[in-house]
Amino acid sequence: MNKNHWGIVLGTAAGIIDLIPMIVQGLTWDANLSAFFLWIVSGFLISTSSLRFEGYQNGIVISMLVLLPSAILIGWQQPLSLFPIMGMTLILGAGLGHFIYKLNK
Repeated sequence: MNKNHWGIVLGTAAGIIDLIPMIVQGLTWDANLSAFFLWIVSGFLISTSSLRFEGYQNGIVISMLVLLPSAILIGWQQPLSLFPIMGMTLILGAGLGHFIYKLNK
């Protein structure tokens, strides 16, 4: 499997992990789909990135950048909800970057 495929596969896994608490909380499907695709796109971008950081750092930087436009919209209406969103993005982004880096070595 080439490195782009690993990014999409692992991004999908991260998206599913992120969706579980969102579905339990009863969030809307537009929020669920937005979060799910954030991780697929992040996985792809991490796997194709040429940034010269450690794997987990690439994951954090790229996933936070992908989150940024949505974070502005979310924060405008519900600023306190950004804390758990950014926490989950930090954790999943670091994990995603780490595993993509390890599999592409």
